[in-house]
Amino acid sequence: MSSYQLDHLDQLETEAIHVLREVAAEFERPAILFSGGKDSICILRLAEKAFRPSDIPMPFLNVETGHEFPELNAFRDRRAKELGAKLIVRTVDEGIAKGFVTPQPGQVSRNQLQIPVLLNAIEEFRFDCCIGGARRDEEKARAKERFFSFRDAFGQWDPKNQRPEIWNLYNARLNPGENMRVFPLSNWTEMDVWEYIRREKLDVPTIYFSHTRECFRRAGQWLPVPTPHADPTRPDPYEGARPRPNEPRKTMVCRVRTIADMISTGMIDSPAMTVDDIIAEVAAARVTERGSRADDKVNEAAMEDRKKAGYF
Repeated sequence: MSSYQLDHLDQLETEAIHVLREVAAEFERPAILFSGGKDSICILRLAEKAFRPSDIPMPFLNVETGHEFPELNAFRDRRAKELGAKLIVRTVDEGIAKGFVTPQPGQVSRNQLQIPVLLNAIEEFRFDCCIGGARRDEEKARAKERFFSFRDAFGQWDPKNQRPEIWNLYNARLNPGENMRVFPLSNWTEMDVWEYIRREKLDVPTIYFSHTRECFRRAGQWLPVPTPHADPTRPDPYEGARPRPNEPRKTMVCRVRTIADMISTGMIDSPAMTVDDIIAEVAAARVTERGSRADDKVNEAAMEDRKKAGYF
């Protein structure tokens, strides 16, 4: 008797679909965190496979810093429209205007400021679960996550107080005010993501591929030069993130390996024009995927500190 065996990607896909269906069964008001990045793109394809021919039974939520790549936002909007999904966008600028977000003097990166915006959106729409594309191979704090990552009534994460998931049994029980973050791609690697994108022929933002861009050198990284400030009568949203006179600038052939916003995303020299090129590049890489993220270089515990406060 012959037996059917799943290959590596099929096993990961089956596991992730199971997690998504558990979310739909256990929670009343879940949402998918969709930025337009490669991991959340895979989440959408998995959600299609989990729920089609029905509509995806949860809205998409994105929190903007205000420093996004225009290409990424355009891709996000187009993809949500193609899937007929409700896209909810909340911004740091709105949070500042309403008074529940307070930038610190001299603060350039807005990643920390996304936390109160996210928690406010969860409260506004009464979401009891947010599905994200984080993977354990990305970073040390991510490696401590469960599939179902419990957050307390303040939206905070305690890595020492997470629920066991023996035999893939997930405890989704919540008290009023608590919520869950769920990560279906927990066991995936960067290579798995790109191989899945290739297998499923998924569209990704153009900035993942080699292109020409003006960059400047800061803290050992090449960062993209922000778009020109269009209205000098208003505050420059990229103040502090523009090249200083002593910082080298050059036009380079590059791409992004992992996307944050223009202030945090390091560009890498790369001739990769296709998904196959990217897969070959990842296979040969000796630097981690998030090694090009400026927001992770603030201090060694930057990600864990942000997650404890309520970050994605």
